[in-house]
This record gives sequence, C-alpha cells and structure tokens, in this order.
Amino acid sequence: MTDNNDVSVLNGLIKTTLDSMKGYEDAAKDAESTQYATMFADFARDRAKVAADLQNEVRRLGGEPELDSSMLAAAHRTFMDLKQAITGKDDKAIIQEVERGEDHIKAKFEDAMKDANLAPATLEAITTGFASVREGHDKMSALKHSVA
Repeated sequence: MTDNNDVSVLNGLIKTTLDSMKGYEDAAKDAESTQYATMFADFARDRAKVAADLQNEVRRLGGEPELDSSMLAAAHRTFMDLKQAITGKDDKAIIQEVERGEDHIKAKFEDAMKDANLAPATLEAITTGFASVREGHDKMSALKHSVA
C-alpha cells in the first residue's frame, strides 16, 4: 500500500534536491576558482546522494520516485539566476546565487518536516537528508559572507 502524502512530500523534495544538484553541477563547470569548482562538485555529489536516499524511501513506500528536477516555479527562477551569474563567470555572483538556492532548499525541507501526517520512517528519511542540506546551506552562507 502506498502512502500518497508521504510519497508526494518526498517527491517534492526529490525535485528540489535534483534542482540543487544541477545548479551545483553548473556552478562547478563555470567557477573561475578550482577551489570553488571542487567544492561545488562535492556539493552536487552530496545532493545526488540525498536525492537517491529519498528516492529509495519512495520505493519502500510503494511509490514511483521522481527522477528529474522540476526546473519550475521558485526553483527554476533561482537556478536561472544562477545560470546568469555563471555566464558572467564571476565567482562572487555564483556564490551569492548558490547561497540563495540553499535558502530555498533548506526552507523546503523545513516545511516538509512540519507535516504532522508523515510516517515516522518518512520523517526520519527527510531529517537525515536535511542534515546534509543544512550543512551545505551553512557552508555556503559562511562562504558568501567571507567573499562579500
């Protein structure tokens, strides 16, 4: 039996996480500094793992996990801004846009964790993914403030 609410919440997070992963991949390709490129590539791999873990939870629940990013709505706007920053190949602008994307994904996970109707195992999977998201957010925030 599939828990539709849990699957829906998880799939929304998967899309946002895949959006974040793609944003980091783009940032890694176009960063001027190899230090930033390496950091962004590491974050992209981390987001891929978070998405895979959430996809596994959807499968465990009997649902079909999202496999692609949405590139819609706020996530789309965020990463379009990132792409504009990247085309200028300005590391400071890239870092600012990546950090803005981090605010977006962090808020999505926080909202999901407030859903009182989630099964304990689903909430645990989200909380585990959030630990990684929060760490990435905090690192990008600190980086943004160090280059400001």
